[in-house]
Amino acid sequence: MFARRAFLKATVATTGVATLCTGDSAEARNSTDSHSGVGGYNYRLPGFTKGSRLLFQGDSITDMKWGRNQNDRNHYLGHSYVYLIAARLGVDLPKAQLDIYNRGMSGHKVADLRGRWQKDAVEMKPDLLSILIGVNDVGRNLNGVDADKWEADYRFILDASRKANPRLRLVLLDPFVLASGRLENPSAFKQWRDQIEGLIPIIKQLAVDYEAVHVKTQDVFDAAADAVSPEHWIWDGVHPLPQGHELIARAWLEEVSARWNHNEQSN
Repeated sequence: MFARRAFLKATVATTGVATLCTGDSAEARNSTDSHSGVGGYNYRLPGFTKGSRLLFQGDSITDMKWGRNQNDRNHYLGHSYVYLIAARLGVDLPKAQLDIYNRGMSGHKVADLRGRWQKDAVEMKPDLLSILIGVNDVGRNLNGVDADKWEADYRFILDASRKANPRLRLVLLDPFVLASGRLENPSAFKQWRDQIEGLIPIIKQLAVDYEAVHVKTQDVFDAAADAVSPEHWIWDGVHPLPQGHELIARAWLEEVSARWNHNEQSN
C-alpha cells in the first residue's frame, strides 16, 4: 500500500531538469525540507512528437469545472491536476506544442464514459489518453461494485480507443479515497476503501494487457497522508485540495516520463 513512499520522500537531485524550488543558491534549489516530505520535479522530461494531443478523461476529480467554451482560453482546462500537468509541460516542452484537453465529467462512472466515448474520446483522436475513474462507481454501489461489468466497460473504452489508434499511449490512474471529511468515520471509510481496493487490481491488469502506464494514485495519497494528515490532501475523503491535485500531477509526470523519455523519444 505504501510502495509510493519513496516517491514522496525522494531527494531533489541536480539532474539538469528545472525544479519548482526557489532560491539563489544550489543548496536552496536542492532542499527537500518541504515539511510534507514530497520531493520536487527531479525526473527526466517525457517525450512527445510535436503537436501531440493529450486527452484526460474521468469524473469530477478530473473535471474541476473545465470551460465548455474551448475559445475561452482562461478556463478551458479547469483547475485539476490536468491544469498543473499542462502548465509544467508547457514551460519545459514549449517546442512540442502539445494540444491538451480535459473531458472529465462530474459524477460520471465508467459506464458513463462508455456512453459518451465515441464523441468525447475516439472522435477527438488523441495521441495520449489518460483515465481516472472509479470513485463514483464505489460511492453509488457501497454494497458492492459489479467488478465484472466494471472491467468489461473499461475494456470496451480501451478497445475502442486502441482500434481507432493502434499507437495510442495510455495512462491509467487508480481511484483513491482517504479517511477525511465524510469518510473520517472508520466504518464509512472502510466501506469505501474496501471497494476501491477491489478495483485497483483490475486497473493493474488492464495496464499490463494494454501496455499502459499505471499511476498508483492510492499509494501516493496513502504515503502523503501518513507524512502529514489525510485532510491536508483531500477535504471530503474523495476530492483533492490543490496540494492533492499537485500530488497527482507529480506522480503522473514521473510515471509518464519513465516510460516515454524526452531524450530517448521511445514509442
